[in-house]
Amino acid sequence: MVKFNRAIYFQLGGLALGALVISVVCRIFPIVDWLAEIQQHVMRLGAWSAICYPLLYASCNVLLLPGGVLSIGGGFFFGLWWGFLIVLVGNVGGAAISFWISRSLGRRWLHRRLLRNPRMRALEPAVRREGWKIILLSQLHPLFPTSLLNYLYGLTPIRFRTCMLWVAIGQAPGVFLYVYLGTLGQLGLNLFRGKSHPRILEYVIWGGGLVTLILVLSMMGRLALRLMQAVEEQPTKKCDSVLGLEDVGP
Repeated sequence: MVKFNRAIYFQLGGLALGALVISVVCRIFPIVDWLAEIQQHVMRLGAWSAICYPLLYASCNVLLLPGGVLSIGGGFFFGLWWGFLIVLVGNVGGAAISFWISRSLGRRWLHRRLLRNPRMRALEPAVRREGWKIILLSQLHPLFPTSLLNYLYGLTPIRFRTCMLWVAIGQAPGVFLYVYLGTLGQLGLNLFRGKSHPRILEYVIWGGGLVTLILVLSMMGRLALRLMQAVEEQPTKKCDSVLGLEDVGP
């Protein structure tokens, strides 16, 4: 739990440091103009931008590249709800491709590679035993390598549609936060360029929404970590009793 808290503080500190660096760089270079030009270029692509963006996101997912910047970009370019939908589709699409590769093409090679990692070696039987519950918890945990876990799921007997359903549900809160940050960036850009004049109440609503999202995700991450530890220590009974899902199926 201490490691989890440190990681959360590290991520929040990283965001604050990133915001500070961006504010300094904007005073030296015309970053705002560059961002506005990029945004206009993406918007000129029309429907193609909404098609290509999820494909780009899925490719990063399959190649195990960090997708946080693209998630924020989804909110920046497409707004909150469209950005959330586009990024979530790209995320689940990448998970589906990774799952298919693991189950159909590189099963033996991936099995040897993934199970060298102690965490993956512990999760594989847990996924076999608990199924969708472990998928949901591992996707909710902000520190788990979810792109890599998509390959691990393909090595287990879990059904494809069940896996994708719970990957989507587990990823949705984190994706929403990143897209929300991107939307705030879009609002900040419009404010800086004089295209938006929000009232005090709007600042309170957007700021309060951000703080609420961070607190909720932090609590969900803590719960996911606690339940994952319960699964490793007492495989079935404790996880089911905490979740209250003894007799519930997908």
